[in-house]
Amino acid sequence: MDLFDAVGSTTAGVPAPSAGAPLAVRMRPRSLEEVAGQSHLLVPGSPLRRLVEPAGESERRAAPSSVVLWGPPGTGKTTLAYLVASTSGRRFVELSAVTAGVKDVRQVVDDARRRLAAGGDETVLFIDEVHRFTKAQQDALLPSVENRWVTLVAATTENPSFSVNSPLLSRSLLLTLQPLGVDDVRALVRRAVADERGLAGSVALAEDAEEHLLRLAGGDARKALTILEAAAGAALSDAERTVAADPDAPVPVDLATVERAIDVAAVRYDRDGDQHYDVISAFIKSMRGSDVDASLHYLARMIAAGEDPRFIARRIVIAAAEDVGMADPSALQTAVAAAQAVQLIGMPEARIVLAEAVVHLATAPKSNAAYVGVDRALADVRAGRLGSVPTHLRDAHYPGAQQHGHGKGYVYAHDEPHGVAAQQYLPDELVGSRYYEPTDRGYERQVADRLERIRQILET
Repeated sequence: MDLFDAVGSTTAGVPAPSAGAPLAVRMRPRSLEEVAGQSHLLVPGSPLRRLVEPAGESERRAAPSSVVLWGPPGTGKTTLAYLVASTSGRRFVELSAVTAGVKDVRQVVDDARRRLAAGGDETVLFIDEVHRFTKAQQDALLPSVENRWVTLVAATTENPSFSVNSPLLSRSLLLTLQPLGVDDVRALVRRAVADERGLAGSVALAEDAEEHLLRLAGGDARKALTILEAAAGAALSDAERTVAADPDAPVPVDLATVERAIDVAAVRYDRDGDQHYDVISAFIKSMRGSDVDASLHYLARMIAAGEDPRFIARRIVIAAAEDVGMADPSALQTAVAAAQAVQLIGMPEARIVLAEAVVHLATAPKSNAAYVGVDRALADVRAGRLGSVPTHLRDAHYPGAQQHGHGKGYVYAHDEPHGVAAQQYLPDELVGSRYYEPTDRGYERQVADRLERIRQILET
């Protein structure tokens, strides 16, 4: 739990954090304007904005009474819950699904009902990691949501469709938080360096140190501020042991200080420079060359440097089609499934999915025959070698088509032995052209054998 030590902690609104609170807590936004990212949820008139900033009784009733916030760690779920309470002055109660039970939930709800009956403040009940609640615990929340005894704000990193009971989910507004962009986290870090609530300008973060910090944070604002606090603490501690030329000047925090503070060396990898292109090139060529160990090495370098896992997944999909092809058609299925899984679960678990796809591609038989085939066909088309569609293959369904001979003489393949109809398919000037030439590797060997028999029938 972020501010409280008890299983359930209660306050009118949210108190200002103490000076000794973690930097991520001290820098928690005090208004919606300070929230990083999530602009899609904070447009004027949105349900979340009405919940956070109710203007009157009618708008309070129009606001949702239960909200499920779904998103990766460090994207602002807890922050939004605190804002619901702090900006409206409502009483705030926090429960952690890790430690709370049905008894704790019922106690909070009963207390909230008594306060409402006595004309007291409304209660905002924040449940962190609600996916860890059992069905019975989630069911215990239903009456309070239906009767507006509390305003429930539940946070989860798991897909609510699988982790939250259908009755509770159907009574809740589901809001999906997007991963924070690099610029969003950068703005938070720079605000924490300068703001009086944070480091108050006591340190100056070097550019390469900032970039390393952002890569390690991976879009997690809380992690970024935790790293910054550790690095700043190390730099300030070192400064106290040395004689500074100007005691009022900010203490520099360089890359070495960040590395030492978090014990993770910077991976030399510029996502906008040569290293980016060199590493991704080596990654693709290693998979193509069937060196699974080198493939995993370059994958690890990109992951450690904070490369967007969706970018890596897209390159794997391309490699499956371009380099493995019909030698192992299931490689493309694996790659597409991996790309979808990366979108669904995010990092750090997505590294496992990516690794499985990389191993499949690197160890699969290789063929670029389909890739070469379509490029050969495109070359002919772009060179103007088109020709007319044979008359018997043309559409014969519209009125008047048959008098032009469309469809005349067409042989229906399913009526023929082996399901192959011996007739001309290519335009006259392209008859005999060969675009696809399968290899003898993997599944494509079977394709080659079948294709040879098919072409023999077609050429009779």
